[in-house]
Amino acid sequence: MSLSRAEVEKVSLLARLSLSEAEIDQLARQLGEVIEYIALLGEVDTTHVAPLAHPLELQNVFRDDCPCDSLPCEQAMANAPAHDGQCYLVPAVLGDA
Repeated sequence: MSLSRAEVEKVSLLARLSLSEAEIDQLARQLGEVIEYIALLGEVDTTHVAPLAHPLELQNVFRDDCPCDSLPCEQAMANAPAHDGQCYLVPAVLGDA
C-alpha cells in the first residue's frame, strides 16, 4: 500500500510542516515503504507467542512504602519565602483572593 500525495499533504498540514514538492514525493515513497513493512510483520504467525508487557525481565527497584514521622511544621516552613506558620503563602494566580 502506498500513500498518495494528497494523503502526505494532509498529514503535513495537520503536523504544521511546510514541505517542498520533492519532500512530499520522497515522504510518500518512504511512508509507503514503512506501511508495507508493517503489513509484512502482520503476516507473521504469532499464535504460540505469549504477549509481553516488556521485552526485558524487570523488577521493582522502589523501596518499601513504610509510614514514618513527617517534618515538624517549623522545619518545613523554614525555607519558605512567605508562610503563616501552617501554610505556604503564594501570590493569587486567578485574581485577588
